[in-house]
Amino acid sequence: MEDTNPELEQFRQQWRAEVSARQNDTHKGLKSSKATRRPPPITSLSSSNVQLPAVNEEEDHAPQVFSGYDGSADREEHAESSKAVDQEPQSALDHYEKAVERENQGSLGDSLNLYRKAFRMDHQVDRKYRNKHFPPSSFVSKPINPNPSNAPVTVPNPAHHSLDGPPQSIKQLIAGFASLSIESAPPAIEGTPAPPCPLVDLPEEILVHVLKEVAILDVASFVRLAQVCKRLAYLVATEEQIWKRVCLGSEVGFGAMHYQWQREVLGGPLKEDIPDLGDGEDDAHEPLPKEAITEALIVSAYSSSWHTMFRLRPRIRFNGFYISTVNYIRPGQASASQVTWNSPVHIVTYYRYLRFFRDGTVISLLTTDEPADVVHHLTKELQELHRGGLAPHLPSITMQNALRGRWRLSHPDDNPDADLKDAEGDLFVETEGANAKYLYRMKLSLRSVGKGAKNNKLVWQGFWNYNMLTDDTGEFTLRNDKAFFWSRVKSYGNGA
Repeated sequence: MEDTNPELEQFRQQWRAEVSARQNDTHKGLKSSKATRRPPPITSLSSSNVQLPAVNEEEDHAPQVFSGYDGSADREEHAESSKAVDQEPQSALDHYEKAVERENQGSLGDSLNLYRKAFRMDHQVDRKYRNKHFPPSSFVSKPINPNPSNAPVTVPNPAHHSLDGPPQSIKQLIAGFASLSIESAPPAIEGTPAPPCPLVDLPEEILVHVLKEVAILDVASFVRLAQVCKRLAYLVATEEQIWKRVCLGSEVGFGAMHYQWQREVLGGPLKEDIPDLGDGEDDAHEPLPKEAITEALIVSAYSSSWHTMFRLRPRIRFNGFYISTVNYIRPGQASASQVTWNSPVHIVTYYRYLRFFRDGTVISLLTTDEPADVVHHLTKELQELHRGGLAPHLPSITMQNALRGRWRLSHPDDNPDADLKDAEGDLFVETEGANAKYLYRMKLSLRSVGKGAKNNKLVWQGFWNYNMLTDDTGEFTLRNDKAFFWSRVKSYGNGA
């Protein structure tokens, strides 16, 4: 069929002439030149195998693919790559490398089979792969300038300070706040006046007095003031006159600690006392006053730091209670009307509660009621209300089993051979027994558990019953009993 397009026929003649000229050229770059300049052929316009360039090659259109493309060079390259791909791996490392390659390509099934073959051949092939492709030397990081010259001066960089030496201790860090002052908060909107801050203009003496009053009301709130600013953090950590007032006071300090009995077991005024268990006869000399013990310990044991003494010296807490949760399993009895293969067991859970008061009294309660049902009823008023089985229908009926008692801390006279500091740390508790002729005695040790918490655990040392009629003493076993842990109760305040 004769072509009716003269422009197309003219283009064909020009193209044939160019092809003939290139066939006579023996330049070494002929093949690459043809590969780069020859576009896909248009065989639908001619019966010959001549390849024609695409028209409007620079326009933004998707490339076309034609069926008559002579891709011999591409086929040779594909054949070589296919030969390399299809080459079977020989060693375990080859299998592992091939598995990694297949995994990156998304062929998870093939990669899994290759992984299995590699590990069958060598169970340490993964280590060899890491040493080959990721040697340890490749992970050595170069030192980075923590403060490059082109960085703004105002940009803080904590890493810059690590070059000056080891990190500072807490004491050194607090000492660096000594010359700082309290700064008011910045304005909420730039250009407006800053909000007022009354503490900025306070003299140092008045500020310390304010902080002292806060510490007397609540030591925890006083310590949290250290989070406000660096100046207050310095005062909280180093103002010894505040910590001395806290230590010597009777609110939470050692002024409320008792090293001799202050009450009878039933809570009445102290009369002729029952000798302590194992103490023998009373000492003839007057016991050392607690003020004298405190003055001696502050120098010898706590490096003249009232802050350190308050944190580390054993003391009782009054703004909460101590709880011991006991769980154990005991065998049960099978029912006579049922046939079972296994013997039943009982999981027993009960709680021991101790709440201490500043007057030297204590409430002891053994019950199966959970803390949420007991905590708000553990008071002297409700204990007296339910004594004798009165008011049985009130929610605080659990207090009918509460026992009255008294407490004291260990005294240097309890162990004259021990160091003054080591003589402290034990707690003695005496409570009424199951009936009027019995008396219960507990000996516990003050311990600390948890990060930063102090004096929040009571560990059992012994538990005895004393028969006041026969003057006999028996010991309870502590096979299932656990230690007491302190829990704060906000409604208690600082305790009665």
